[in-house]
Amino acid sequence: MTELLYLKDSYLQDFQAIVKSAEGKVIVLDRTAFYPEGGGQPDDRGRLVCNGENYQVLMVKKLGGEVVHEVDKIGLKAGDKVFGYIDWPRRYKLMRTHTASHVLSAVIHSETGALITGNQLKLEKSHVDFSGTVEVKDRYKDFENKTNEILARGIIVETKFLPYAEAMKIPSVVKLANVLPPSIPEIRIVKIGDVDVQADGGTQVKNTKECGQIEITEFENKGKDRKRLYFILRNG
Repeated sequence: MTELLYLKDSYLQDFQAIVKSAEGKVIVLDRTAFYPEGGGQPDDRGRLVCNGENYQVLMVKKLGGEVVHEVDKIGLKAGDKVFGYIDWPRRYKLMRTHTASHVLSAVIHSETGALITGNQLKLEKSHVDFSGTVEVKDRYKDFENKTNEILARGIIVETKFLPYAEAMKIPSVVKLANVLPPSIPEIRIVKIGDVDVQADGGTQVKNTKECGQIEITEFENKGKDRKRLYFILRNG
């Protein structure tokens, strides 16, 4: 299985690895700092360098326990030593957006009791989906203000790994029991002070101040029991 370096250090911008397999432009490494698309977070971009040759990383995804990197040309082969470089401005903005989405989701839940059903992070406009019958169309500016107040407090974002049984004692994690099989020995937990704690496999910033501020730009009713708020980042 590919060692996922980003799980322990979201700020890792470069790394060394060995090519485990190469089928044309599809590369599997023994370790990677590239985030594969999943959980509403887009995959990373960047490049792999081998013997002075640059291979642009066009797509990263998980296949089983491996992370697959699609590069722009053939040439890499099993056993090659490569240096990986993350497109940092892109990654860092997604990290800021990800942490901000956690805080916004926590605010929506605490203010309305709605359950967060999904999110999609993007470099420009992102969104949070939630369920519930409470009318929120005229309340989203209040959500925005509360989220920004929390972000400005400079709360430390903690990341740790807990044994499955211990993680399942956390109320906000228990609801994920059906999608987190007991065969997983450890669960990665992200905790934002007393605001939010949940199982999460994505990249996060270390302090909420890094996020800057959000602006909720649009509300959309997606059906009988599904609502969506779109937001963008401001400064940071």
